[in-house]
Amino acid sequence: MGYHNIIMIILGIMGVISFAEAQLELGYYAKSCPRAEEIVQNFVHKHIPNAPSLAAPLLRMQFHDCFVRGCDASVLLDVTKVGNNDTEKTANPNLSLRGFGFIDGVKSLLEAECPGVVSCADIIALVARDAVWTIGGPWWPVPTGRRDGLISNETEALQNIPPPFSNFSFLQTIFASKGLDLKDLVLLSGAHTIGIAHCPSFSNRLYNFTGLGYGQDPSLDSEYADVLKARKCKTPTDNTSIAEMDPGSFRTFDLSYYKLVLKRRGLFESDAALTTSPTTLSYIKQLVDGPLETFFAEFGAAMVKMGQVEVLTGSAGEIRKQCSAVN
Repeated sequence: MGYHNIIMIILGIMGVISFAEAQLELGYYAKSCPRAEEIVQNFVHKHIPNAPSLAAPLLRMQFHDCFVRGCDASVLLDVTKVGNNDTEKTANPNLSLRGFGFIDGVKSLLEAECPGVVSCADIIALVARDAVWTIGGPWWPVPTGRRDGLISNETEALQNIPPPFSNFSFLQTIFASKGLDLKDLVLLSGAHTIGIAHCPSFSNRLYNFTGLGYGQDPSLDSEYADVLKARKCKTPTDNTSIAEMDPGSFRTFDLSYYKLVLKRRGLFESDAALTTSPTTLSYIKQLVDGPLETFFAEFGAAMVKMGQVEVLTGSAGEIRKQCSAVN
């Protein structure tokens, strides 16, 4: 299936998604900053081929941003001394986030071109899409017009970002609270086809599943667990080693993540949780049995939907001059 057919599938799926409700639109900057999306794309195309491992963190950044206060770039704000407020950056789920300097690099170019016009929230969304596309993953249309939030709170990040040890019930609840359904859960989990994870996010499955200092997760394939213990996380207290979320193709956007999940080789408890519901299990099997292009198209549609969660538009929020600080 060719590129243009993929785009038609994406647009067809997105036909049921209304941008009007969120007041976002394709080409929002066509008049106010005509080269905005070109500038973002050129920066991504220049740098990601030299650092392809950054695509996964930049995609993860949008997920972590949108799940806390909506897609408002609140994840980019640095700690402020006013009121001793710790921001989302200081929350445990975000301590391993990377790519803040990359976003700043894009922002500086856009500020030079069109001062005070393009939001950091839109930059996150555009960069995530372009980074995935650059490494050979799906492309999807990104409606823009988001504005930047003024508040960033560590506690809210802890409450709203699904941890890797989430069970199915929690995942279903947190996604539903963002207006996302079980299909979105399966599709967005597919982002685990690229990237790596640090041992603390899954080592309990290897060494302390009982919570009593011992025990292995029975839902994890035992041979895979042995490999992880022998080659990746050799001790229960290893906080620095990493493992690929999709071993063998962790830099390729493909269906192998789902195939591993069906073999009980998903790295996280949240991956394994997807097989505990007949609905999500069925979605996974449909994706595995279908063409890669279908996954690409449906993943893109899920990203568009997530990108509209609780967005600020119109006169709400602001357009930050620097992404790490409110004006």
